[in-house]
Amino acid sequence: MSDDRPAPATILLVDDEPSILSALRRQLRKPDLRILTAEGGAAGLALLETEPVDLVISDMRMPEMDGVQFLEQVRQRWPKVVRILLTGYADISSTIGAINRGEIHRYISKPWDDHDIQLCVSDGLKRQRLELENQRLSELTLSQNKELQDVNGLLQGANDELQAVNAQLQQANSQLAGVNEELERRVAERTRELELAMTQLAASHAEMEKANEKLNAANLQLEENFALSISVFSGLLELRDGSVAGHGHRVATLARRIAQQLQISGIEETDIYNAGLLHEVGKIGLPDELMRKTVSLMNGAEFSRYKQHPVQAQAALMPLGRLRQTAILIRSQHERIDGKGYPDGLSGYEVPLGSQIINIASTYESLIAGKLAEKVFSTEDACKAIHEGGEQRYDAEVLAAFDKAMAELALEQGQDQEVLAAGLRPGMVLARDLLSPHGSLLLPAGFRFSAPLVKQVQELAQRDNVELVFFVKKDGAARAPARTAAQPVQHA
Repeated sequence: MSDDRPAPATILLVDDEPSILSALRRQLRKPDLRILTAEGGAAGLALLETEPVDLVISDMRMPEMDGVQFLEQVRQRWPKVVRILLTGYADISSTIGAINRGEIHRYISKPWDDHDIQLCVSDGLKRQRLELENQRLSELTLSQNKELQDVNGLLQGANDELQAVNAQLQQANSQLAGVNEELERRVAERTRELELAMTQLAASHAEMEKANEKLNAANLQLEENFALSISVFSGLLELRDGSVAGHGHRVATLARRIAQQLQISGIEETDIYNAGLLHEVGKIGLPDELMRKTVSLMNGAEFSRYKQHPVQAQAALMPLGRLRQTAILIRSQHERIDGKGYPDGLSGYEVPLGSQIINIASTYESLIAGKLAEKVFSTEDACKAIHEGGEQRYDAEVLAAFDKAMAELALEQGQDQEVLAAGLRPGMVLARDLLSPHGSLLLPAGFRFSAPLVKQVQELAQRDNVELVFFVKKDGAARAPARTAAQPVQHA
């Protein structure tokens, strides 16, 4: 069944202040809207040259090209685009100029009311759709009227011809008997040809369906291979001395849970998961002695060098088109909403939600692994440490989503059973990913053990004298906590 839902509308936000663009983007973020931003009128016109846009919101006061000049050019070159002016000045002459020259549809004063700007955008898009539909119907009506006129002319000529033909019909009736037999013969022959053509068409359609299935399977395989490559690369990063095995997978898994609590879209969720796997890729250039050192014990020079790893990570990942958004999230993973983070000192809405999610997940995993302080934190104390000063680092919704994700994990882990290889039985289901000592994924959570695989695992453990630990699903009480408390430390 086809999807009749309309394509997402595209909105272009133009302002020379990045913080205003970020606030507008957050305010208008919806599944049915595609948001583009430009820092100035020239950049906005360049975007319009390459991107289809339904609605533009422009600030009045901008250097080089103000909102009136920008919207006037939009009206001249893209007249169907809905134009909205955003002004923070009580300048009636400028507003009148925008209405006359740019023919704006609405103007909004700053500071704006969230409900008003959402309603203004919704009304503008509805009006555009109605105008386009009216234009389409008008053109269709004109076309049909012309066709009717042509048909009427043809009918008049045909009527004259019919009168002449009618006189000939009686003469031709005597010949129809023989002609009818020939016609039936030809119809039967043509019918056989059509049936053969339909059979061939059906066979061709079946081949196309098979080819399409193979293409879909190949595309799925490419996607799986890409995801596997990222996972394997994340594991390779953890082969270095001073790294924690499986850290990237655990950060990525927790980050995805937090993103799901915030109901983030599927593409953004994938970017966040990939950023969790690769958030330490910039550390590949750090010396071994610095990698082995706990963050809280680094001196000033060491910490200054350590703080460059997000920038180096972005530089390494940006050439890969599929990972550009992931690279941006990794660069900002240590930013804080109070502006005291690094490397760019972003604040408020400027700090991407995805970066905040990676930071809180990485901080938690580093605390319980002993990478941020001299002692290992328990799960409970790690959560407390994150909340201490968390309001200066994260949006409140990110902290709330983290708490919900941790509550769900605690509930799920209470249903896990820890068994050795000898205790495995056919039908058991893995409750957690099984990782190698270097963090590579061996078996995914949800995998069900078959009798042959159980036998192979047990033979491997016995032959190589390897103690493999598996967490499988069970019914019953929660397991007891496994870690001890530690003192508070700085966040990752």
